[in-house]
Amino acid sequence: MKTSVALCTYNGERYIKSQLDSILEQTVPVDEIIICDDQSTDSTISILNTYKEKHPDIFKIYVNEKNLKSVKNFEKAISLCTHDIIFLSDQDDKWTENKVETHLDYYKNHPHVNVIATNGYCINENGESRDMYSFWDIPSIAKAIDKQYNIKDTLSKVTNIATGASMSLRKSFLKEIIPIPVSEGLHHDEWIAFIAAQKDSFVMLDEKLFYYRIHDNQQIGGVFFEKNDQSLLFLKRTFGLIHDFKGLSKYIKRLSDSYKKNQLYLQNQPHHHTIIKKNIREIEKRYAEKIKFMKKKYPVRSGILFLTDFKGKRRL
Repeated sequence: MKTSVALCTYNGERYIKSQLDSILEQTVPVDEIIICDDQSTDSTISILNTYKEKHPDIFKIYVNEKNLKSVKNFEKAISLCTHDIIFLSDQDDKWTENKVETHLDYYKNHPHVNVIATNGYCINENGESRDMYSFWDIPSIAKAIDKQYNIKDTLSKVTNIATGASMSLRKSFLKEIIPIPVSEGLHHDEWIAFIAAQKDSFVMLDEKLFYYRIHDNQQIGGVFFEKNDQSLLFLKRTFGLIHDFKGLSKYIKRLSDSYKKNQLYLQNQPHHHTIIKKNIREIEKRYAEKIKFMKKKYPVRSGILFLTDFKGKRRL
């Protein structure tokens, strides 16, 4: 299998060299790097051209005529990739040297899988590691509590925990995910993981295969939490792993958010109406079960909670 990298840049001069070097130093070399720059005004283009001069057969650089923003820029980059397996890449992270090799081995041994995401390390702006909990730890945390845990439920009914910086997909799967919907708060990685999960062809590996950088100018953050009991309790409650009042309250809110997002999917993706409608029905059923359980176990507190929910944060 030959490999492509879809990398989007925008004013990434500070960290782009580190990312590109980590991609070029893989134990299994990549075959092409497609870069779509979204009208950078710093030295990003100059840096990219330097790499292209050194590796003319690998680098293909496209500068957008107008700023497309993240979702459509990634859609463009992914669409321009020509090889069997496409790796998504942010401009400010780093890859472990065996990332490509590990993904390819998994695809070879699991032909039904179309999308892979993984766990990752936390680093700060200086590249220093931090030992943190993350949303990517949820599958392992959940399986320790419930051996029947299925990540499809999390991606479909709770929230996305698959980060594009960790992700790869088969080129043959592009027909299922393009065009990527444009909705407020929806990111390309969330859409890719959602559809792959609905098709039962998504997997999330617990192995840490990239370094996710935390810095002041990043577009997406909020995936890491201090490694203590309080954070662990927060994660368990947020993902419905603890059924106390706070846990139920958080989980019901997540179901409500997911329901509303799925309604937006219906408006934007008619060719996936069947699976989206099925997921909406499943969310409605899960929501009704949790509401019934909450009202029975905490009748007074749940009554107050819903009476004061003026913005409908926990309603379908």
